[in-house]
Amino acid sequence: MSIDLVIGKDARYQLLKVAHERFGCAPAALSSQQREQAERIIGRQLQLENAVLHSAEACGVVIPDEQVADAWAEIAARYEDPLALHKALDDSGLDEAGLRQLLARELKVETVLQRVCAGLPEITDTDVSLYYFNHPERFVRPATRLARQILITVNEDFPENSRTSAWRRINLIAERLLRKPQRFAEQALKHSECPSAMEGGSLGLIRPGVLYPQLEACLFALRAGEIGPVVETPLGFHLLFCEEIHPAGHLSLQEVLPHLREKLRARQYERHQRAWLAGLLQSAPTSPESLP
Repeated sequence: MSIDLVIGKDARYQLLKVAHERFGCAPAALSSQQREQAERIIGRQLQLENAVLHSAEACGVVIPDEQVADAWAEIAARYEDPLALHKALDDSGLDEAGLRQLLARELKVETVLQRVCAGLPEITDTDVSLYYFNHPERFVRPATRLARQILITVNEDFPENSRTSAWRRINLIAERLLRKPQRFAEQALKHSECPSAMEGGSLGLIRPGVLYPQLEACLFALRAGEIGPVVETPLGFHLLFCEEIHPAGHLSLQEVLPHLREKLRARQYERHQRAWLAGLLQSAPTSPESLP
């Protein structure tokens, strides 16, 4: 369905939202393929919104002005200044008053979807415990390392950071630390060209998959209190210090209880809302393929 055939301002607002949230650009910057994908998303979203707003559950739902103002402020905060915001609105054929109306519509849809879940049973401790013990593989804590680093970057435009100079500098630092490893944080503050230098080179707790592979291999091979050999990455030359080793293990039920309860509640709400929406669409003159 072409965007031009969908309801005017509603579709323009949805296009602005989808372009930024899904593709990270303004609507005018979308490629033809991205535009087609956005149009499919918008057509489906508007179909669902219209079904929700015409449902019996939407009767009597009123969105306070303060809630709309908060939503407007949240959108405004994404732009550098009010001029940038209003330019984006102008480019999309919108204005502030029209956008506030569309935000109120969107908030009403969200409120109705929450209302249809009002009678659902609470997620109990038993529900959480059953999920936890039936899915132990989902609650594994990966091995981590508390680490610091010193980085000397390579940049041939500056003599002191040529590859040869950077290699010599990092090795002089490594020699000093070989004699006095307890001075690692001090040396990082003085010499490291990584932003972490201000924190004594602290990288915090590092889990697998975060660092460059060569750095990860070095760090996870070190013993606690050990400094590794010089490692090269596209950034330059690194020295790593492993302060502490935290072995892999299982998260306890108490550790995951609050988060897991919220996750199960969100899943319960989503399933109920999808079933409710499916019922609405079955009674509407539209295709069930519009379900998200």
